[in-house]
Amino acid sequence: MKAVVCEEPFDLRVVDRAAPEPNEGEVLVQIQRVGLCGTDYHIFAGRHPFLAYPRVIGHELSGTVAAAAASSRFREGQLVAINPYLSCGTCIACRKGKPNACVNIQVLGVHTDGGMCELLKVPESALIDATGLTPDQAAMLEFLAVGAHAVARSKIARGERALVVGAGPIGIGTALFAKLEGAEVTLVDRREARLIFARDELGFESIITAGDDTAEVLASQTSGDMFDVVFEATGSLQSMGQSLAYVAAGGTLVFVGVAPGEVVFSDPEFHKRETTLVASRNALASDFERVMAAMKDGLVPTATLHTHSFPADETPTRLPELIDNADHVVKAIARF
Repeated sequence: MKAVVCEEPFDLRVVDRAAPEPNEGEVLVQIQRVGLCGTDYHIFAGRHPFLAYPRVIGHELSGTVAAAAASSRFREGQLVAINPYLSCGTCIACRKGKPNACVNIQVLGVHTDGGMCELLKVPESALIDATGLTPDQAAMLEFLAVGAHAVARSKIARGERALVVGAGPIGIGTALFAKLEGAEVTLVDRREARLIFARDELGFESIITAGDDTAEVLASQTSGDMFDVVFEATGSLQSMGQSLAYVAAGGTLVFVGVAPGEVVFSDPEFHKRETTLVASRNALASDFERVMAAMKDGLVPTATLHTHSFPADETPTRLPELIDNADHVVKAIARF
């Protein structure tokens, strides 16, 4: 079978591998769609903090069941999405109902080989029945679930002000679900093209181009109150440190992005606000369900978010092009 492997930074290639054989409790999936995201771009560029090379990339996955045990609740030909966060089920986080923070987590395409291949075996527990969605929509569940999880973690209330720092795919997904919760959403980014897309294509009227005076502009917009919840989705340590200045007194700061290194901000400012600081990692099954329900209700503009498509075997040439054209890419999907 064909698989797309990142052998080392900047070395992405299509290779032939033996087809996997599922073990007991596993299902064989014929992959149809693979969404590309910042994780894959960071792997390609050698900037992912949790990765060892070589690695088959791809964790935003949809496909059809190719083989399953007779006792399985899934049937051959059934459209499925895959929850790529494979947890151990026994560690302290799993025992607390937080498998997304599993101590021994194996994320497809990061800690273990992913789904940018023709056939993939996964535990049956990782499959999501995607009946009623298209293959493209099913492949978009994961990145939107990351945003939905961040919103759930924030406990934002209807009518509260939300600021999303970073209008990339994760930031946009977060903004969409904050808006669905009834929040008043503002997006800020240094890349004007992304903000224009968010405004013109997704209906986010409040957009701010980041600059040296970002804090002053945001203060002016909110009569000095700033934002009840700030979602930091850039994955930039500098931006993460600066984001505390945008949080209202008594507000919440949610780190959605992840970056290697240390985040530094003023402790007096942190205490003065009695800030709630929240990390948001991956997503839970309930977040996937939330996104799927919203898709089926027509509340997520998946066709608009899906900006690029190409055959999977073109990924080695297309992925660098996507990085170079990042301002105009929301969700690119490779097809098998």
